[in-house]
Amino acid sequence: MQIKRLKLIDRPFIFILFLILGFGLIILASATNSDYYLKKQILFIFIGIMMALFILRYDYSQFEKYSFILYVISIVLLVAVLVFGEEIRGTKGWIGIGPLPVFQPAEFTKIFLIVSFASYLKNKKGELNNLAQILPCFIYMGIPFLLIVMQPDLGTALVYIAITLVMMFFAGANPRVLITILLTIGLTIALALFLHFQYGTWLPLEDYQLRRLTIFLNPYEDGQGGRGIGWNTIQSLVAIGSGGLLGKGLGNGTQVQGHFLPEQHTDFIYAVIGEELGFVGAAFVILLYAGLILRAVYLSSDSKDLYGTLIIAGITSMWLFHIFENIGMSIGLMPITGIPLPFLSYGGSSMFTNLIAAALILSINIRGRKIVF
Repeated sequence: MQIKRLKLIDRPFIFILFLILGFGLIILASATNSDYYLKKQILFIFIGIMMALFILRYDYSQFEKYSFILYVISIVLLVAVLVFGEEIRGTKGWIGIGPLPVFQPAEFTKIFLIVSFASYLKNKKGELNNLAQILPCFIYMGIPFLLIVMQPDLGTALVYIAITLVMMFFAGANPRVLITILLTIGLTIALALFLHFQYGTWLPLEDYQLRRLTIFLNPYEDGQGGRGIGWNTIQSLVAIGSGGLLGKGLGNGTQVQGHFLPEQHTDFIYAVIGEELGFVGAAFVILLYAGLILRAVYLSSDSKDLYGTLIIAGITSMWLFHIFENIGMSIGLMPITGIPLPFLSYGGSSMFTNLIAAALILSINIRGRKIVF
């Protein structure tokens, strides 16, 4: 039975996924010019695939039984990181357990919360027509959102907003109410930033972190000497712009190899692609992501229940936000929030989370199709 189901695994999805992973290793090798990061990333991918295979052994619907437990675990992890976590680059988002290396709970909790929120929304089907009915859903996801803001990690917190809104839409929530809430959130954030910069009102972020959110509008306002807030955006724009149509070639990017480009193996790996492989390479990456997302959406049609559909909706919205935000900040259209590019940026927590997410999609696919004996 298990072997027959595994034969139904979607080959196009697997092919695109491994193509992205392989492409990512090539870019990482060029970006770091070191075996250290490359070997660790290969290890992360290997462990992530082992996790994915473990997930594939089980029917995704079994996770619904533990949805509340997964939600509680998520909250406990996010509280623990605030109390015991390590601060890296101004964010207290990493924690270590015993001899294990440090990891980011906010990455893993994305999957836990998608799985648990899908169960919550499934039980609310047909009851999401007005603000009074929708508000408890925002409270459900608002608790982990606020815990992540307190780290502070606004980039990851914004991912949670995207996941919440998309999953609620697929659960049948009133679109007009969702749009109203989205506009309210946007206007509230804009007003809060205006009041802070004009009148010094309090916000749970340091001034330099807030400046990172707005400097993309004019990076040259504070981009001098390598210490300005706009320096990262400027260097990324220079790298991508100098790549032209075909790029300078792997290992030949002046911004990359000269280490002018900041965080080039994590946050700004797309700029590495833009400089060394040019417009063609940068567009190729977007096409790969488009193929992966569209295939995931197609596979959702095979889901045997609303629970599976909602899980895929949550995962695809997570990927889409990461892709849109990461590429957007690399080309100066979005604020710098420090969220990674799925399957390409260096990092264990992100890689594990995304491969587990891919496994959930495949589990939904192979168990939503009929087996012919």
